[in-house]
Amino acid sequence: MKLKKRMILYIPLTVLVILFTWGMVEPYTIDVEEEEAVIPNLPEEWEDRKIIAIGDFQVGMWLDNDGLIEDVVDRIIDRSPDAVVLLGDYVYQSVNDHQNEMEKVQSYLKPLTEEGIPVYAVLGNHDYNMSSRKVDPSEETAERVRRKLKDIDIEILHNRSVALENERADEPLYLTGIGARWPEKDEIPRAFENIEEEDARFVMMHNPESFDEIPEGAASTAVAGHTHGGQIRIPFTPHWSWKDLVAKGKARVDGWTKEEYGNDENSLYVNRGIGLSMIPVRVNNPPEITEFQLTGAEE
Repeated sequence: MKLKKRMILYIPLTVLVILFTWGMVEPYTIDVEEEEAVIPNLPEEWEDRKIIAIGDFQVGMWLDNDGLIEDVVDRIIDRSPDAVVLLGDYVYQSVNDHQNEMEKVQSYLKPLTEEGIPVYAVLGNHDYNMSSRKVDPSEETAERVRRKLKDIDIEILHNRSVALENERADEPLYLTGIGARWPEKDEIPRAFENIEEEDARFVMMHNPESFDEIPEGAASTAVAGHTHGGQIRIPFTPHWSWKDLVAKGKARVDGWTKEEYGNDENSLYVNRGIGLSMIPVRVNNPPEITEFQLTGAEE
């Protein structure tokens, strides 16, 4: 009888040890998700072109996995995208030497622009040194992030839209970047003010919460980060995380969000990010590169 009781105790403990051990390994793996981005009025010359999204590096967190970013960049270069979008949170908040950590980020990302790949970025809450909504944003920290990214020819899209380059296309595809949510920098009308309603566009932001305020039909395909996929997803249930349980199924954690999110004719994809937050563990939730293949909307 005692042996049976011990076995009953040992089995869950063994499972927990295995999960924890794997949780320390999984942050060093890479998952490439290939998704279709449906964009109304997409110029024919942009059909089947590729945009890759990554973000949430959190360089400087204790036991971070920042060395993985080099491998991520190599994989992106091998896939020859037409543009790369960076979703914010490049350095963890409250690091001892933010300057040094941003220089690491520079060194990791520089090969992308050296290869001639257009790279665009938005900022996240950590880029304002915000660990929560209650913390005052640091404009000094945010400006350092902007400056370091611009120094390696990465263009910051702060509530604005730009036309992506394609020598063969007569009509442009626009990329729209929305500011960070927590420091209240997401000015949605301003982000779209220089494009027409019928213009094709791909939308990027850091926090999925900004998506709710985008007008109907203005973001047929949008991508966000911020969540890290919850970092721990319940094994064998790939679309669940502890955040889903806490939020009673309403959390926007990863992948395509449910139809009830946002306004009609808008679609949001949430990228799981590269780095870590709070604890250096990922379970059933590997770092993600998202490759979007562009296609026009069906009639």
